[in-house]
Amino acid sequence: MSPPMLVDLVNGWGTVPRAKAAARDRPPIAGFVERHGVAGTGLTDAALERVADELYPVFAAGGAAERARLVTDLMTRTRISPALGVAGGRIRPEWLVPRARDAILAAATVTLHTQLVEHDPERLGTCASARCGDVFVDASPGAHRRFCSVTCQNRERVAAFRRRRSIRPG
Repeated sequence: MSPPMLVDLVNGWGTVPRAKAAARDRPPIAGFVERHGVAGTGLTDAALERVADELYPVFAAGGAAERARLVTDLMTRTRISPALGVAGGRIRPEWLVPRARDAILAAATVTLHTQLVEHDPERLGTCASARCGDVFVDASPGAHRRFCSVTCQNRERVAAFRRRRSIRPG
């Protein structure tokens, strides 16, 4: 699973992001499958919501230690096992999951594991906008991202400008 797919999953089906966005509808599963090339048609809104809600706390965690603990717990619960496979004559890493129903959660957990090991743990986050609960993976050069999108960032800047303008002495 790629980081953009992980973010789409949590933002599209997570109850916190949808609630903060005034209960927006879930995206169509077919669009998610097509956009990310997900194999298997056994995906349901309920299953994706369960996975998204289990992943959201990793993004909302208060620091590296908590994120590491949460991802370790997810790896333990899904019973992910490292393995090696061969493709095109080259050895590559694989992850085995004993229960098929845990495949999406396990794939997302491996993505989070890789992200935390290879990048600054603070590059995972939730949008700083009061009206948004979306998550993000910060890939910016400066690693100072606070908002899920430019739209949320601009909305907050305009609101701050209007607040400052309205409290100026007349």
